[in-house]
Amino acid sequence: MAIHRTGWVDTAIGAETVTLITLTGAATWMLVGQALEPVDAIRAQLAEITFNDLSDRIPQPSGDDEVARLARTANQTLGRLEEAVHVRRQTVSDATHELRTPLAGLRLQLEEARLHPGETELLELLDRLLGDVDRLQQIVTDVLYLAGVEATGAVGREQVDLAEFVRRGLKHRRDPLPTQLFLQEGVTVDAVPDQLGRALGNLLDNAQRHADQTVGVEVRAEGDTALLVVFDDGSGIAEPDRDKIFERFIRLDAARSRDRGGSGLGLAIAAVVVRAHGGTIRVQESPTGGATFEVQLPLGGVS
Repeated sequence: MAIHRTGWVDTAIGAETVTLITLTGAATWMLVGQALEPVDAIRAQLAEITFNDLSDRIPQPSGDDEVARLARTANQTLGRLEEAVHVRRQTVSDATHELRTPLAGLRLQLEEARLHPGETELLELLDRLLGDVDRLQQIVTDVLYLAGVEATGAVGREQVDLAEFVRRGLKHRRDPLPTQLFLQEGVTVDAVPDQLGRALGNLLDNAQRHADQTVGVEVRAEGDTALLVVFDDGSGIAEPDRDKIFERFIRLDAARSRDRGGSGLGLAIAAVVVRAHGGTIRVQESPTGGATFEVQLPLGGVS
């Protein structure tokens, strides 16, 4: 009788245990399924987003748990990617438009020379054609350089003493106007010398092109920031145009707005290089009445 009763109790306990495990497993499955529903929705939406259309965003759950933070981070990444693709497409479109003008000029001059060979002065024609070829080459070179900096950023930085860097850079230039220097010694930044030199060169080209008599460069430190300033006494830049001046191939009404003889990308390249180094660039009126381009960069070794 005792043995029979013990077996019945064990059977009952075993049945209850199986039922409890089954119910626990089912409840766990339901809870995990509910928790993973937002993740599955995120996966499904990401699968539908293509490179041709990056405007869609994934559903973002409320709250501040791991899934909500994942959704916010993914949407922020999609936003940055969409902006980068838009800028790249706009650059390609603008570059294509800019290339059409010198190409059309080349074709027109060659066709005229072919129709009227006896009336064509060969050396004069070659000079004009070489001018158009130079412009084409400069546009292509600057577009490729701009794309390279945007793709790689400021890779390969080293410590650069700005005062010595400016002096060394000016030695290789043949500018029509002398450059006044106001250089504080010992101001260093962590930078890619080639990129920073390209930015400084473009700012100096712009100042030389538009100055009347005066071009100047200043280097100084303010707190944790290094300032590299290029100024001139030209016509200046109207305040509403001071942000637009850094856009690619921008055309404004002011005489300064057109980078005459250049590719139209000089100031855009300077701005991209500065941003790649974690800095900012702005333009304002100079003490001499022209324009002042002020580059702010983190001091070297300062986090």
